[in-house]
Formats: sequence, C-alpha cells, structure tokens
Amino acid sequence: MNISLIGLPKAGKTTIFNALTGLEALVAAYSGQKAEPNVAVVKVLDYRVGQLSKMYNPKKTMHAAIQLTDPAGTGGADPSGGPFSTEILALLRKADALVAVIRNFRDESLEETMERPDPQQDLETIENELLLSDQIIVERRLERIEADHRRGLRSMQSQAEEKLLRTLLAELDNGQAIRSLELTPEQKKTISGFRFLSEKPLLLILNTAEESYGKTGPLLEQLGRNHDIIEFAGSFEMELSRLEPEEAEAFLADLGIEESARARLTTFAYRALGYISFFTVGEDEVRAWKIRDGENAVAAAGTIHSDLARGFIRAERFSYDDLIACGSERELKGEGLMRLEGKEYLVQDGDILSIRFSV
Repeated sequence: MNISLIGLPKAGKTTIFNALTGLEALVAAYSGQKAEPNVAVVKVLDYRVGQLSKMYNPKKTMHAAIQLTDPAGTGGADPSGGPFSTEILALLRKADALVAVIRNFRDESLEETMERPDPQQDLETIENELLLSDQIIVERRLERIEADHRRGLRSMQSQAEEKLLRTLLAELDNGQAIRSLELTPEQKKTISGFRFLSEKPLLLILNTAEESYGKTGPLLEQLGRNHDIIEFAGSFEMELSRLEPEEAEAFLADLGIEESARARLTTFAYRALGYISFFTVGEDEVRAWKIRDGENAVAAAGTIHSDLARGFIRAERFSYDDLIACGSERELKGEGLMRLEGKEYLVQDGDILSIRFSV
C-alpha cells in the first residue's frame, strides 16, 4: 500500500510526514533544490502482533507496513499557474491512495504572503486540480482514438474505450471525481492504465494548531461529508515522535489524544481503503499481512508467496480472539475451533492461517 501526501504549499505535509515516520525531513517551502521525494515505510501498529509474539516467542516479529511518500522537493507549482508541478502529479499517479493535508493553523510569517487558512477552499482547490489533470489525460487519449478512427483503425475495443472516456469526461466537466462513479469491473480494467488521480481514494488530514485541536467539530463535519477525515496537531505530534514512547504518551494524554499520529493514520488508512490483517505464527516468525476485505484464502496465500497460491490445497485457520480466549493452540483444537478452509473461504480480520500447498 503506497500512500502519498498531497496539499497546497505550507499546509504542513512534511511536518505530518515527520510526525508519522519519526524522521527529520527538511520542513521548508518548495524550493526545487531536491530532486527526490521523502519516502518511508511505516509499520501498521497492531496490538495483536505484540500479543502473538509474546505467546510464540519467535525469532522475528513483523508488522504489516505501508509506504508513505511526501513529494516535497520534487518541484513546486505548475508554471502554468496550478499548485502542482508535472513531477508531483506523476508521483501521485504511482500511489494507491492520496492523503490531502489541509492547513488549519495561523502563522504570521506565512500570512505576509498567503491568506489566512481556509480549509474548505483549499480542499476545493486540490480536488479541482485532480479533476483537471484527469480531464487533460482523457482529452488527449480521445484525440488519439479519433485520429486512429479517421485512419480506419477502428475496433470494438477502441469504440468501447471511446464511449467510456466520453462518459468520464462529461462527469469530470461536471465536477465529479471518477471515484464517485459506479463503474463495472470491466470498465475499471479498461481505465486502470491511466491511473486517474480522481479515481484514487482521497483521505483528509486536518492539520490544526495545538491550541485548537479537538475544538473543530463543525469544520470536521463539513469537510467530512464526502471524505474520510482525521485531525492532527501536526507540529506538536512531530515533536512527540522524537520523544521516548513513555514521554510521548504522557503529552498525548494531556492533549486528549489517545493514539500516536502513526497509529491513527495507519488504522484510518486500513479502514478507509478496505484492508484487513491476517497473521502467520510460529517459532521462526510472527507476522501480520494485509489483504483487501472480501478476498479469499488463495489471495491470502499469494500475499505470502506466489508458490502458495499456485499450489494451494487448504488453509488451516483459527482466529486471534479464539486463541486468546483459549490460551493455546492445544486448547483451541480441543474446542473444535481450528478448521480447514478451501479456496473460496473469505478471510476475516484477525484470522491466523497456515497454508497447505503442493508445487
């Protein structure tokens, strides 16, 4: 899962990146001096992994992870007047989901050159830029299809693609993101290569000043009408990420924050993007794996290794909750709570799987 931060200049994207990763990427204005984005792999904090590790005492414990990208430094605003350069847009297309950081803090140094924060307007600007980028791609593709048709290069596939793209263009012109449209699996497959930005899940982080955190209910409700949203006190949480865990927990409690920024973002992304976790356990390794909710046992096997999916026979399955309640695998078996599942079994969050296979 690759998540990319997006936001207008000085919204605090790199601050949020540092809060989530514990790194110290340079927090500065777009300068164009750096050719690479900030990238980090962030562990998905899941208390169940720790509990399983205590039970099995493995040689290695592995959490599920997401890749987080902050495009800062890959180019500033588009020379044509838009807020995002072509380099940033290209980077965003590689992401599985976008997290828009919305500025909700005052800064006198910023307001010498920028207006006061307007979260609703900033969100509209971001959404409009995503729509415009997709419109341009659709229009260019339609021009190529039309040129091919004029040369006699017409097929059922090209005509179907043209019809679908014209439908998408009409919706984009009306301000509708592709993610909001009801497309068939075949239609999604047809456009998958374009990696449209307005098709990607868009999550929101409201980056609020420390003194205002927790007091923005109406604004959160307004911004969250069409998007999943969480609130961060970005600068505060960036500083906390550099403290020892015990110290950080004490400061979080003072502000009424129950979990760290990393825990909230990873949980939030999992839920919003439709992921669940299953586990593999043993003396060598306890590991969490991520999978889309609704995928079957073969897909889970393939997540572990392609050979397991190819030679899948059965999945031995029991649940984390049942294991904790019984206290051991031996007790689980005695209660009849360990089962063999076939290819079509739909994996549930918290399942513990052992794949039987033959290649």
